[in-house]
Order: sequence, then C-alpha cells, then structure tokens
Amino acid sequence: MTTYAALLRGINVGGNKKLPMADLRTLLTGLGHSGVRTHLQSGQAVFTAGRGDAESLAAELTRAIEERFGFLVDVLVRDHGYLSAVAAACPFPAAELEAKQLHVTYFSAPVTPDRFADIDPAAHLPEEFRLGDRCLYLYAPDGLGRSKLAEALARPRITKGLIATSRNWNTVAKLVELTAPGA
Repeated sequence: MTTYAALLRGINVGGNKKLPMADLRTLLTGLGHSGVRTHLQSGQAVFTAGRGDAESLAAELTRAIEERFGFLVDVLVRDHGYLSAVAAACPFPAAELEAKQLHVTYFSAPVTPDRFADIDPAAHLPEEFRLGDRCLYLYAPDGLGRSKLAEALARPRITKGLIATSRNWNTVAKLVELTAPGA
C-alpha cells in the first residue's frame, strides 16, 4: 500500500470546473482507494492505493472525473518519496520566505533547460526559477498573482506536451506531511 497525492489542475478556480471535494473523496473511494482526504478546495487529494503506479492512477482518476463530472481535468499523482525529495531539494530558503513567495510547478515529465532558453532570467529579477526533478521552483517575492516570470513560464510554447500544476510552499509542505507513512 502506497500513499499518494493527486494534484488536479484548474478546478474550482473562477467558477470553472466545479468539483466539490466531498465528491472527489467519494470518487476516489469508489475507485477502491482508502484513507481518502482532501486538502483545501483547489484540487489536492491524498489516498492510499494497493495497486497501480503514479501514472496509471492519474490516468484512472482523469477518466473517472470526466465520466462523472463531464469535463477533462489534468491530474498528476505523486507519492511521498517524490514529494519529500522535491521539498528537500528546494534551492531557495523556504523557511525564511512567506508561502506566497515560493511555489513549485509539478510537471508530468522531466523538463530540460532548453525549454526555457527564451526566458532572460536577468530581466525578471528579483524573481527567479530553478529546475528540479519533474518540477520547477519559483521565487516570486510579490506573490504569484503579480509575477511576470510566472506568466512567462506558463506560456503554452514552454509547457507544450506537459501537464503542469503549481502549488505554494504551504501546500507543498502539507502534501509531504499528509502522504508520510502513518499520517
């Protein structure tokens, strides 16, 4: 049995793709998963699965959401080991920053620096980004909503062919905690 976090992209934002967390919990339980919990209203669920891997579980949940709710939602599924490693590898001083200043964008596949070659880091200072294992760390001192660098990083030509979904540092840390063995 492995505990996973499901990261859903773009639900319950601006009135679009309404997916109540109680319904998501019911759906995951109906798929045979146990220990189902949700975190916040913006698309994080934690569950324990005795079968499958992260990719097959994400595909299963994507299909189930579309069948049940009638819309397509991108889903990433990650286990505790991965989530913990991402948090530990953060190149920015997370403990010294406000959660709104530090974000992680999780990707469905590895990304290489050439994907970001058109972005001039110096033009966006003091904002900065660093690549990690299927993720990108973003330091945005004024928050994500005001970040010009976040805007540049989210352009379709950069994320083409990937599922990408971002979480602030509080959520990153909470998902590590919620997926920990015995949590």
